[in-house]
Amino acid sequence: MMRRRRFMQSGLVTMGGLLVAACDGDPAPSAAGGASTTASPEGRSWLMPEEGQPHKRTWMAFGASEKIWGASLVPQVRRNLATIATAIARFEPVSMLVRPGEVDAARALVGPNVELVPAEFDDLWMRDTGPVFVKGNGVKAGVDFNFNGWGGKQEHARDAKVARFVTDRAGAESAGTELVLEGGGLEVDGEGTAIITESCVLNGNRNRDWKKADVEAELGRLLGIRKVIWLPGVAGRDITDGHTDFYARFAGPGVVVAGLENDPDSYDHEITRRHLEILRAATDVHGRRLRVETLEAPTELRAKNAGEDFAAGYINFYVCNGAVIAPQFGDPKTDPATKATLTRLFPGREIVQIEIDAIAAGGGGIHCTTQQEPVG
Repeated sequence: MMRRRRFMQSGLVTMGGLLVAACDGDPAPSAAGGASTTASPEGRSWLMPEEGQPHKRTWMAFGASEKIWGASLVPQVRRNLATIATAIARFEPVSMLVRPGEVDAARALVGPNVELVPAEFDDLWMRDTGPVFVKGNGVKAGVDFNFNGWGGKQEHARDAKVARFVTDRAGAESAGTELVLEGGGLEVDGEGTAIITESCVLNGNRNRDWKKADVEAELGRLLGIRKVIWLPGVAGRDITDGHTDFYARFAGPGVVVAGLENDPDSYDHEITRRHLEILRAATDVHGRRLRVETLEAPTELRAKNAGEDFAAGYINFYVCNGAVIAPQFGDPKTDPATKATLTRLFPGREIVQIEIDAIAAGGGGIHCTTQQEPVG
């Protein structure tokens, strides 16, 4: 039941589904996936830390608008955002962008322990619109990967400026690139290994003329990536064209947790199995064979009127200081199984499961709404 948001360019979201708009750009290449290594570009000094390394804060956006989400879902989505923010705020500071006219509404939901930062933006997906933070030589920088509305599928004029705004607010240097990428399309181990879906990053609606080698070289320069494990992903079925953070996540160097869809009628049934084959055969930048764990998608949902785009997957968890914030969907089997697996994979961290059904109805999850800023 791993489903995700479709195209919300001008449609209104309901718990029953999303209106579908045409996908801009060319389809992604139909490569089979696999791993490749790139040499360090000359002068490379940046490194993107793994999510489990210490954070200075988490960035979020109080961003559900009626134009994108529909009037019926906005209050529920905002409550979900507040639930995520307050759960994280138990463990580390949270800074949440909020439109100037909505500060009071946000404060009433998040309470006193979340910093509210007035700003203009379009939507709530900070993982994709925010900067990717990197560190090097005692300096922190925010990389602006030119958010373009997932290939022009949704209005994004304000969201295109969020990365620079957050970088400036954080007091970090700004790093630029011509590569178009969303944070949800990228997963790193903090040691130079990345997992990326071809369907997203090599899609013509983002990087028309880029080849794998071009992407690898640029990620080496910006993020310190020296080896990329390419997953095929799936293009055109959701607004993101198959983000990595819905399929596979690092639980630390050498350890990956991957989503597994057991519903044979789901288009993710085959692709999650193909991803597992690739990951189990892959090695990281040090030549270590990856240890691969799985999280099965739920088969029962608390949200009985969930539409076909409901994002019922557990992989979209968020690792913060001292905790893992994960979803629960009301499945009596997979909810506790997920908690047990995450407890084993993240020793010493509290596993906090929360209800995010309204955000899931829009095809996203906890990780999609957050962006970590590392210490330093």
